[in-house]
Amino acid sequence: MRPTLSACALSLVLAPSIALCADAPAPAPGAASYGMELEGFEYPYPVKHHAFTSQGEALRMAYLDVAPSTPNGRTVVLLHGKNFCAATWESAIRALTGAGYRVIAPDQVGFCKSTKPGHYQYSFHQLAANTNALLRSLGIERASVVGHSMGGMLATRYALMYPAQVERLMLVNPIGLEDWKALGVPWASVDANLAGELKTSFDSIKRYQQQVYYSGQWKPGYDRWVGMLAGLYAGPGKQRVAWNQALTTDMVFTQPVVHEFAQLRVPTTLFIGQRDRTAIGRDRASPELRERLGDYPALGKRAAKAIPDATLVEFDDLGHSPHVEAPARFEKALLEALAVKR
Repeated sequence: MRPTLSACALSLVLAPSIALCADAPAPAPGAASYGMELEGFEYPYPVKHHAFTSQGEALRMAYLDVAPSTPNGRTVVLLHGKNFCAATWESAIRALTGAGYRVIAPDQVGFCKSTKPGHYQYSFHQLAANTNALLRSLGIERASVVGHSMGGMLATRYALMYPAQVERLMLVNPIGLEDWKALGVPWASVDANLAGELKTSFDSIKRYQQQVYYSGQWKPGYDRWVGMLAGLYAGPGKQRVAWNQALTTDMVFTQPVVHEFAQLRVPTTLFIGQRDRTAIGRDRASPELRERLGDYPALGKRAAKAIPDATLVEFDDLGHSPHVEAPARFEKALLEALAVKR
C-alpha cells in the first residue's frame, strides 16, 4: 500500500522550495558553500572533463571513467537525475567495476561539476548528443545505459537516437512515465521556475527528499547528497545554478518520452521503487488530478507493457532512489539484469 502523507509532508511534495512545517528537521549547522561547478565537493573517483563547443558555447562536461581491475570487456554508462550528480552513483560504480564493467558517469551540462551556460536550449536530444560525443571521444562504441529519475528520460531518448550503440537500457524510477501536461497539469514559465529555484536551501531539499524519496525515513548518509546540492545554491554561482535548473525543469515538463516507448528496440529493464510518487507540476494540478499523478506501481507496469522486450523489477518497500536507499539490493538486481544473455 502507498504510504499516507501528513499535511506537512503533502505540502513538501506540492511545493518543496517554499513549504514550511513545524515538524521539519532543524537547519544543518555550518552548511557548506560550493563553486558553480561544485568546486569544493570531492567526488569518490577522479573527475575528468570533456571540452567541446555546443550552440556557440565553450563547455566542459565533467565525468567519471572508472576501470575495473579485471575487465569483462563491457561498459556501463550511468546517467544521473535532476536532483543528483555522478557522485551519487558511488556505491553502484564500486559494485559494477568489481564485477568487471568499465563505468562512465557524466555530469550533464548545467549540472554539478559541468558548465552552467548562460544561454542554452536544453533538450533531451541535445544532452543525448553530448553524451554520445563523450563516449565516442573515449572510444566506446557500445554500452549498457542506466538512467535514474530525469536520467531515465535522457537514457530513453539516447536509446531512441542511438539504438545500435545501446546494449541494454536500464531505467531506475524514471520520471516521465506519464505526460503531465497532456494529463492537464498547467505549464509554468521559466521565470516561475526560477523564482522557486532561488528559494532552495539545505532544509527545503532535505524535507522534500525525506518525505518524497524515503517515505518519511532518513539515514545520516543522505545528508551528504543534500549538502552537495545545497552547496551549489549557497555558493557564489547561485543565480546561474538556479537559472540552469529552471531551464531543465521546463525541458522535463515539455519534452515527454512516454509516447515513444513502443519505438524502443533495445532490451530494457525497469527498476521501480513502489513508494515513489514523483510528479512534476503536482502543485499546479487540480485536486482530482493531483491524486492520480505519480502512481509508480501502476506506471511501472504500464511502461513494461508498452516497451518491447521489457522486464520489470519492483522494490515494494523502496522509493524514488533505490540505489541510494538500499544499494546492495539494487546492485544485486542490476548485476543480475546485466548478466542475462540476450
